[in-house]
Amino acid sequence: MEVKTLVELYDERPLENVLGVEIFHPDKVIYVCPEGTPEHAQRQLKDYFDHRGIEAAMEFLYVNIYDTEKILALFRSVLKEHPDAVMDITGGTDAVLFAAGFACSEAAIPVVTYSRTMNKFYSIQNAPSMHGFVCDISFSVEDCFLMAGGSMRKGRVDNSILSRYMEDIDPFFAVFLKYRRQWDRIVTYIQRISPAREDGTYSLSVQGDYTVKGEQGARLTAPEEALRDLEKIRMISGLKIVPEESVEFYFRDPQVRAWLRDVGSVLELYIYKACLDTGIFNDVRTSAVVDWNGDEKDHAVSNELDVMCTQGITPVFISCKTCMIRTEALNELAVLRDRFGGQIARAAIVTAEPAGASARNRAAELNIRIIDLNDLQEGNVAESIRSLMK
Repeated sequence: MEVKTLVELYDERPLENVLGVEIFHPDKVIYVCPEGTPEHAQRQLKDYFDHRGIEAAMEFLYVNIYDTEKILALFRSVLKEHPDAVMDITGGTDAVLFAAGFACSEAAIPVVTYSRTMNKFYSIQNAPSMHGFVCDISFSVEDCFLMAGGSMRKGRVDNSILSRYMEDIDPFFAVFLKYRRQWDRIVTYIQRISPAREDGTYSLSVQGDYTVKGEQGARLTAPEEALRDLEKIRMISGLKIVPEESVEFYFRDPQVRAWLRDVGSVLELYIYKACLDTGIFNDVRTSAVVDWNGDEKDHAVSNELDVMCTQGITPVFISCKTCMIRTEALNELAVLRDRFGGQIARAAIVTAEPAGASARNRAAELNIRIIDLNDLQEGNVAESIRSLMK
């Protein structure tokens, strides 16, 4: 069915605002918005459709959503001017939906809605060719951010180079599991003996004392066995240890240097690879940084997603913690999922510690899946991620 004009009921949930346009490719889309909808919402939707290559003309109309008579008058005016319109009632408030239904019954125009459960559009009125229309599009991680009015910033990791390291990730993670309880101290030691120069440059060649200062005045000695294991998996080379005196080695490359100097990178890489290994996602990213307002100003609010994936139109938000799960981490993950994914989104938190009852209870309340140390040790991560999508 060719759609000339699509009427959308603006919604706080981002998917509801764009899915009908993505599927039916109208010449024009009219958004009926509540009064008080931020002006930048127009720019954000236009930016999103430009990014997706959708050229529909856009019009935004505003109405008091608590004044049913005004809502009804607005719909009647729109449908009189656009008798060829199709209305998508997937989004919108109850009052707007009530008025929309009344106006559509008067005008007898086609009306459709989207079912998240079935992933299909269905005809509510006079749209038989759209009934059961499968939503077969796919979003990228960046699409999800733009859809919700954000933008994707450059993160700590260049995802384009990660394919070079796929064979290294599992051995790297095995070393982490072996030394899990000492990992913070191992990384701190490596940081201490491989500082950057004052101008920010650094060398891949490392020379340092056998014993260095740790946190809060503690003394850290060289983690000899861990360093030897890192050499075995080719993360470092040329290792020379003079007990009680000095340590020397070379980082394989700048990226490996960054990972060995960051406590959480190894877990994030492992989960990133596990998501790829499932084979069910069309986009997988690690260190996905979202700018909340999409304007990329210096002091804009931003957050980093350790791992984020998309399967079709469904985004998955994953937080990785080498420490115990805290309530604050669960709350932050839930906020990011709801803001940039909406009701269709999924979320999981991965911890390299056993998950306690309080964390599990709070995660259940927030509909967040927990993947803990037992899953990591048993190799159940990929299956846990697959089950998250069922």
